Amino acid sequence: MASVYKSISKKKPNGHPRDEDAALKPKNRQRLLILSSRGVTFRHRHLLTDLHTLLPHSRKDAKLDTKTHLTQLNELADLYNCNNIAFFEARKGQDLYMWLSKPPNGPTVKLHVQNLHTMEELNFTGNCLKGSRPVLSFDRSFEEGGTYLRVLRGLLEQAFGVPQGGRKTKPFVDHVMSFTLVGGKVWVRVYQISETEGSKSDTPTDTPHDPSTNLSLIEIGPRFVLTPIVMLEGSFGGPVIYENKEFVSPNQVRADVRRQKAGRYNRRAEGTLERKVKRRDLGLRTGEGERVVDELDERRLFA
Repeated sequence: MASVYKSISKKKPNGHPRDEDAALKPKNRQRLLILSSRGVTFRHRHLLTDLHTLLPHSRKDAKLDTKTHLTQLNELADLYNCNNIAFFEARKGQDLYMWLSKPPNGPTVKLHVQNLHTMEELNFTGNCLKGSRPVLSFDRSFEEGGTYLRVLRGLLEQAFGVPQGGRKTKPFVDHVMSFTLVGGKVWVRVYQISETEGSKSDTPTDTPHDPSTNLSLIEIGPRFVLTPIVMLEGSFGGPVIYENKEFVSPNQVRADVRRQKAGRYNRRAEGTLERKVKRRDLGLRTGEGERVVDELDERRLFA
């Protein structure tokens, strides 16, 4: 009966009149599904926990058993009533890739996660209210760059932007999520908005009765760097919209390092063999090479 009274009442529970225009406005219903694949390390698992804590509109699910049939994530998102997916794929137990998708029609972007540091290991002094909404700060390069950067910004906004009036969302804004584009990589940082009252000496002359408020940013964590690899038109499939030609796979980097180490070993081995051959030709090594037979040798004396 109370719910019926609230629905037909023209006033809010706090006594203020209801805004009829606000009821007609479309609500921003964004829900994010966060999950990972098998083979993640403890640091990757802590990153998922930190993001789930910072994003009250997210839902954390169990690990996905497959790494090839990623279209199953669309069915999971439909099952949990989520319209955004953040899938973390672990490779070789050390490489981490993040898939951001907008099911069921897309688009999808694959990002390589580097320089990963979680809240626990950073141990910053910054803090924020659990369930509060962040301010998303994007670099100007997202607008001045190519079309794929605007698409990437849209995916990041819908995935990390906490909608107002959510079930677990509190009506407070006390931290900032910064996305900065430097060198083709997206640097992600999270800061607390700290407000402190300034001294009377800092008070403006036009408002002598009210001391000024000093705003500062204190980093909270986590921090990581995202490198765009490929962007697909559909949700985990479809034509390729953008491909980063300058991206080098970490497997290729490790293979080049191993090849360089193998080349140094081969050069050392060849140098050692050349020194042995040279010492043998000079007669400096006993028991090797042709032995010079002189006139007092037993094979000549008793021949």
